[in-house]
Amino acid sequence: MMGSALLNEMDMGIFGEEIHMKQRLITLIVAILGLTVGLWQAPNVDASSTNRVIKTTNLTKSAYLTKNTQGGFYNMSGAANNLKIQSRGTLRQYGNTTWFVTQQRQIRLANNTTANYYFITSANTRVRGWVKTGSLKKSTRSFTNLYNVAKSKLGHRYVYGAVGPNTFDCSGYTKYVFQQAAQKTLPRVAQAQYRQYPKISKQRAQKGDLVFFGSGTGSISHVGIYVGGGKVVHAPYPGQYVSYMDQYGITQNTIRRYW
Repeated sequence: MMGSALLNEMDMGIFGEEIHMKQRLITLIVAILGLTVGLWQAPNVDASSTNRVIKTTNLTKSAYLTKNTQGGFYNMSGAANNLKIQSRGTLRQYGNTTWFVTQQRQIRLANNTTANYYFITSANTRVRGWVKTGSLKKSTRSFTNLYNVAKSKLGHRYVYGAVGPNTFDCSGYTKYVFQQAAQKTLPRVAQAQYRQYPKISKQRAQKGDLVFFGSGTGSISHVGIYVGGGKVVHAPYPGQYVSYMDQYGITQNTIRRYW
């Protein structure tokens, strides 16, 4: 009887040990499966936590001023699908600087929002980097902006009474350029433009000044934009096209500043 009982106890012990081994095996299998699933899902988690470039667009060089001094200033580096954005402080540290914008970049940020940035260079070319587009405002006193618009119409035909965007007479051309580049509304005709703003001496002439031509103060017949180097860009007369001419190519009456 005692031998039989002992055998039963041994069988029970072996059976219990087998159950414990199976439980440990099941636990191990579950752990391995969990690790495998985690590793399989990991790339998706990483991909969603990076900055990605959606689009980069080259822009015509234009002048801007700081709108938000607390706006961040950044460096960007790395691949387009894993972009690193590093803060360099704020625009406040650069004061009242004129910035030239040449690129715009749209980025999907790691937090799944989209942001737009400008690539900017300071007027003295010593500072460059990226800022959010809302941190800047377009400068209305930049010859760069004015000249970019003016020369974009080189070769367009003169048509009497035309004010753009594809054909111009002389005052229609100056009116169009100032409106587009500086949001400045000039009077419609050359005589009225002449009367509107102060006279500037030839010695003080600056790029962007208006140069008027005619036989007298009451008979202004032509107007162009001074671009430096003794040159004026203008819409000449019927049969001609927007082009450059020498500042003294015809009888010059006076210079007026609209800035």
